[in-house]
Amino acid sequence: MERVFDVAIVGYGPAGVVAAGLLGQAGLSVYVCERLTEVYQIPRAISLDHEIMRVFQQLGVADAVAPFCEPFTPSEYFGVDGQLIRRMTMVAPPYPQGHTPSMVFTQPAVERALRERVAQMPNVVVELGVEMTHIAQDASGVALDVRTGSGQHTVRAAWAIACDGGASTVRTQLEMPLEDLDFDEPWLVVDVLVNEQGLAKLPKVSVQYCEPERPCTLVIGPKNHRRWEISLKPGEDPKAAATPEATWRLLSRWLTPEDGELWRQASYRFHALVARDWRLGRVFLAGDAAHMQPPFLGQGMCQGIRDATNLSWKLAAVLRGDVTGARAEALLDSYGTERKAHVRELTSRIKHVGAVICERDPAKARERDARMLADCGGVVKDTPRQDILPALEQGLLAPQTHAARGSLFPQPWLLNGPQRQRMDAIAGNGWRLVLAPGQATPAGAAALPWLRAVALGTPAARETDGVAEAWFQRHQCVAALVRPDNYVYGVAGTTDEAEALVAELAMQLGVMEACAT
Repeated sequence: MERVFDVAIVGYGPAGVVAAGLLGQAGLSVYVCERLTEVYQIPRAISLDHEIMRVFQQLGVADAVAPFCEPFTPSEYFGVDGQLIRRMTMVAPPYPQGHTPSMVFTQPAVERALRERVAQMPNVVVELGVEMTHIAQDASGVALDVRTGSGQHTVRAAWAIACDGGASTVRTQLEMPLEDLDFDEPWLVVDVLVNEQGLAKLPKVSVQYCEPERPCTLVIGPKNHRRWEISLKPGEDPKAAATPEATWRLLSRWLTPEDGELWRQASYRFHALVARDWRLGRVFLAGDAAHMQPPFLGQGMCQGIRDATNLSWKLAAVLRGDVTGARAEALLDSYGTERKAHVRELTSRIKHVGAVICERDPAKARERDARMLADCGGVVKDTPRQDILPALEQGLLAPQTHAARGSLFPQPWLLNGPQRQRMDAIAGNGWRLVLAPGQATPAGAAALPWLRAVALGTPAARETDGVAEAWFQRHQCVAALVRPDNYVYGVAGTTDEAEALVAELAMQLGVMEACAT
């Protein structure tokens, strides 16, 4: 009999490999096809954040990727006349997610570490150097026609995820349109491996040059990697700008060819696009196949991994039979509801940052500078990058209006006996009811095998830095019901409210006795 996989994934970039890893880790059978035979050797993404590192921790690769990551330096914004108008930093320690909040990284090395982890999973089949040529679906599953070097074969799966990039073949064949969020600009992206002579010439922090003549960005990457994103003027030929000669002319403000080696120079149109629908029948879109945003906060890859994380636990719950019938359909539909709203809101905020950087009118740019300095009383204050990220506003969330609902729950360091571990290493990554110190576990919640109670302050979970305790005090609650993707379903102010919160979730999902974690 022909094998039918639980999930087929088209595309093996960051979103695809994370989806494959999470689904494989959940025990599902997964098929992946990818056109390229190796990891793409040129870095496209350059930044990630602590939410993504928490996912890498879940996959067991946090230590493997650490050598290729470094803390993100502050980003300083300079206005028309060279004055500092804004500074973006990271939140101060103790870090809320148990990892450095903002990092730069070397993408090819990190992707290789992720692929090596997936290769350890016998239930995940990966075909490289092949092309998905046609996708079809019916009520029972999805069929992919896959062309190889020696012919063609068909792969069948119950569900499929398109992680095949901005020009997604799956999205195109299924006629799933993109919505334009009104941003379209030509930019040149340049990666340079800078030598010691060149490094001595460059700023020690990342810089946004908010200059009407030519807005541009300098990002300090890992080790001697530096990236420039340079706005192209109307009438400039993007292809000509990407030649080595033209690129060095644009970099002449900072470096000469004797100061380093061009790693990559490529012209792009920075877009703001989002898929109208994220699900069609048994097919889901994720990563660049579902959305594209300008790079001003370095969230492109992070958004794709958030997609994969959100969708994977929901697909796993449905495929294992934890959630069935109409509730299963509602759970899967919540993926698009949650992620589309989140992407649209974050893209709006990214566009606002872009508007600060990209004002071309000198008079308006000076007005911008004056306004931003007036807003901070003439003293530029640090703005943590994490303050820009929105919470979930709709989807699988408790029917309450509490500010913590839909936010990312912290991951404190805990003492489990003498051993210091991050919370997820102790409590796992399923549904968790996290209780503030001194709070008893509700009797009904304690009886549910699909829910893990984490009672802070007990011998098995003594917090070392007060991160979660401060979170409970700030939000004036004593319990948080945390989803498998670490977002807060809802909070409670008393033990009775926590019991009711768990019961409400169980009714919403249609589970009482069993739900795998």
